Amino acid sequence: MAITLGGIVFEPVEEATTVIGTTKGGWVYAGQRPCYEARTPAFFVMNAPLTEREVLHAMGGPASEGKNTSMESLTSRDVEELAQHLTESDGFAKATEHLSGRWEIRALSQAEWLAAREQKKLHLQNGLTERLADAPASNNRGAMMDGRPRPNEVLGPAAFQTAAIAVHPKNETITAITSVPYDRPLPNVVARLALTPIREREARRVPNNTDVWRNVRSELLWTTVLGIIPSFLIPILRGLGDYATEGWFNLLFGGLCAGFFTGAIWRPRRPVFRYDDDA
Repeated sequence: MAITLGGIVFEPVEEATTVIGTTKGGWVYAGQRPCYEARTPAFFVMNAPLTEREVLHAMGGPASEGKNTSMESLTSRDVEELAQHLTESDGFAKATEHLSGRWEIRALSQAEWLAAREQKKLHLQNGLTERLADAPASNNRGAMMDGRPRPNEVLGPAAFQTAAIAVHPKNETITAITSVPYDRPLPNVVARLALTPIREREARRVPNNTDVWRNVRSELLWTTVLGIIPSFLIPILRGLGDYATEGWFNLLFGGLCAGFFTGAIWRPRRPVFRYDDDA
């Protein structure tokens, strides 16, 4: 059953296990790895991004004023202030009294956004970007596996950014994770709210460290097999065995380059970090 709070309707989303990222091994996919399972509890979400009319009504203004189109002037700070206003309103306790545990209103995490989309409980227009509650990250190392927002643990300019999810201008099934300024609005950047349970347990996270030596061994193997060996084998098969010995340095360098470029698009698939692994 949907929940209405401050004139904003929150649709129910069932608990779900969502696979995030890719198992593709090429280094061009490094930003989408490791692939992992995120297990999200049941929560509630707006079907569409916030409109000016909804924001004005939620803040106590007339319900008939303001545009009824996605509001692009909201910053992440604005979204947090609106969420706090709704949480402190008289209607919040009444709306959540039948729900177990403690609840909060905030922007969606990536895992929650994907779970809601898979259940067709949210829509984002082609070409738009939506603010998330997660901090930006260059890959999935350290990601939260229970769907809670990723905390901001970075320094420098990235500390003033927030993660966002963008929909392809022509294909709504294609999305990409990006980042936007925390306190500055941008064109075509929108936001929505979710009513979600507060995770009380210690966070289960994707491991921050990788097996560097294993990756080095794998890279040496596949660079040799796909680059160096063919580089020497081709002139030998063409009857140019002398060049294989006299020009070995050029062949070695060429093989290393070939192996490097094959690594960009293909390497063996990586494993998926399951939620219950080492539980």
